[in-house]
Amino acid sequence: MPTDQARKLAQPPRVRAARAPVAARDREDHSHASALRRWWSRLGAGLITGASDDDPSGIATYSQAGAQFGYQLAWTMLFTYPLMVVIQDISARIGRVTGQGIAGNLRQHYPSWVLQPIIWLLFIANTLNIGADLGAMAAGVRLLVPTLPGSVWIVLFGLACTVTPIVLSHRLYVGVLKWLTLVLLSYFGVLAVVDVNWADVARAVIIPRWSFHAEFWLMVVAILGTTISPYLFFWQAGQEVEDTKAHPRQLPLRREPSQGPSELSRIRWDTVVGMGFSNLVGLAILISTASTLRGARIEEVQTAAQAARALRPLAGEAASALFALGIVGTGLLSVPVLAGSAAYALGEARRWRVGLARNPLKAKAFYATIALATFLGALANVAAINPMKALLCAAVLNGIVAVPVMALLLRMAANRKIMDRFVVAGQWLLLGWIATIVMGVATIGWLFSVVAARIT
Repeated sequence: MPTDQARKLAQPPRVRAARAPVAARDREDHSHASALRRWWSRLGAGLITGASDDDPSGIATYSQAGAQFGYQLAWTMLFTYPLMVVIQDISARIGRVTGQGIAGNLRQHYPSWVLQPIIWLLFIANTLNIGADLGAMAAGVRLLVPTLPGSVWIVLFGLACTVTPIVLSHRLYVGVLKWLTLVLLSYFGVLAVVDVNWADVARAVIIPRWSFHAEFWLMVVAILGTTISPYLFFWQAGQEVEDTKAHPRQLPLRREPSQGPSELSRIRWDTVVGMGFSNLVGLAILISTASTLRGARIEEVQTAAQAARALRPLAGEAASALFALGIVGTGLLSVPVLAGSAAYALGEARRWRVGLARNPLKAKAFYATIALATFLGALANVAAINPMKALLCAAVLNGIVAVPVMALLLRMAANRKIMDRFVVAGQWLLLGWIATIVMGVATIGWLFSVVAARIT
């Protein structure tokens, strides 16, 4: 009976030589797959938060920017990126260090008159935004499946967004949201089927082109308000708190400082990637509409679904379908985030038991708030409230809330009593204050423009 060594030597040299590269390729492929899985596992709250920022109302804003100004506002995506990263990183850090969300820390360290207006304005703004997003999702899906009326889709989407976090475990639900972020890749698919002047795009991204027209600055402020929204702060901080509850070995960093370096590194990476993905998607939408609608002299886009419909005769069925698919997918992602952030904020302010990791029977008020916010948003559509007016009101409320919340976030992040050894200082804190000042100036300018437009 020949031995294994004998069989190996008996093989033709060509066969022996061929197997070694195959084995090497298998090991290399396995290594690449393992690296990709590790990379994917480090992403979570930051990726979901960034992707939910590209909700249907955000898609409408980027579409309008591209249709009205072409590539001229592409630089805003690069400009807002570091501002988003620093504010979201600080929000997540506060949740991970203290084991409480933003509202819980505000309740503990600041008077009630500071907290309560913020919470209720956030709840109203989120509810209006949910209503507009549900309407956009219904309009988007009707472009793909026109057999059912929009009201039926609004009810179905509202139920799906309400029931899913109740019936799924926290771990599974977060996994679903995480995979939903990949739907936004459809907007890169749109880019692949439209004709883009990439040289003009590169110049527009790197070199800002200014204008003194009021419409230009109004759009700049709208983009700022879309990319830096208060509900994102509350959601990402809340998710970091959830992780400490869902994983027994993970504790708030004030209690277990040894976990600090690895956890803060994970948060930074998650936020950098998540916000980068968010802005790249926004840029893809702006470029797509600038390359098509602007050239066809379509300069007025009121909804995301209108942009998808307008793409059909200009860029073909594939571009229109991909655009509509993105609207529906990001709506399924953003509506739960909007409702969840409102529930986190209100629940922590009222000292309820909060968290998607909790059994619904033990956190009834928290889950009821999610259902109420979604129901009121759906009701706004049934009541035929103009979605653009709803978004305008939501934007005003978000503008009012964003700046004081950002200022309070930075004060808490620099407070050793709250953050212990994990205080934020130096360039990171400076960048946070720059973001707050920019947002404050933009909000004041935007509100002034709205008032001036109403008067004239």
